Amino acid sequence: MIMDVRKLSPGDWVIYRKQKSSKSPGERAIDVRPASGGEMYHYMVDKFWVVDEILDQNQIRLRTRRGKRHTVDADDLRLRKPRFWERWLYRSRFETIESTPPDDSDDSQPGPLPSEPARDE
Repeated sequence: MIMDVRKLSPGDWVIYRKQKSSKSPGERAIDVRPASGGEMYHYMVDKFWVVDEILDQNQIRLRTRRGKRHTVDADDLRLRKPRFWERWLYRSRFETIESTPPDDSDDSQPGPLPSEPARDE
C-alpha cells in the first residue's frame, strides 16, 4: 500500500522496514536469507520512527530513536503507519523518539528495496 503523504503531518508515528546485513541477525529480524557467500545474512527489521518534516517532491524526513534523520520517498513500500495494536504495543518506542532532540545527520539513502540484492557492508 502506498503512503498518502497528504494524510501525514509532523509528529505522526510510522514504521519503516529497513534492510540489513550481518553475520548474526537479532531477535527482531524477519525475512532472514543467507547471502550468496554464505557467511552473512540479509534480513529486514521494523524501525519505529516519527515524521519530522514533509518535504517537496513527495518525500518525508523521519526521525529515529537516537535523533538521526532519514529522508525517504512517501511511496516507499517499506513505509507504513502503525496498526492500532502496534501503536499500543510499541508506544514507548515512539514516545522515546518524541522526547529525543534531533541531530544534524541525514541519511537520504535508506537502502535497497527488498527485491534488490543487498550490499555486504
